[in-house]
Amino acid sequence: MPNLAQAKKALRKAKKAFVRNEAIRDGVRKLKKVARVAVDAKDKSGAKVASVNFQVAIDKAVKHGIVHKNKAARLKSRLAKKMRAI
Repeated sequence: MPNLAQAKKALRKAKKAFVRNEAIRDGVRKLKKVARVAVDAKDKSGAKVASVNFQVAIDKAVKHGIVHKNKAARLKSRLAKKMRAI
């Protein structure tokens, strides 16, 4: 446990950031799954909508520093590759 006041405050801030970031990461994961399920089901219109929603969410996560930009690019690229296959 931290002893200094500034260390205690840093711990409080880190906990809040973790909760906030985890919620955003969970949302991205859920959107990724929705898109993947739609692509696997060969549902073109549903996959297109889900893909756009996923890309918007992952770009926002990158902007806030929650997901690395290269990981986001890799995930979007893989999804686009699956979209082209259907």
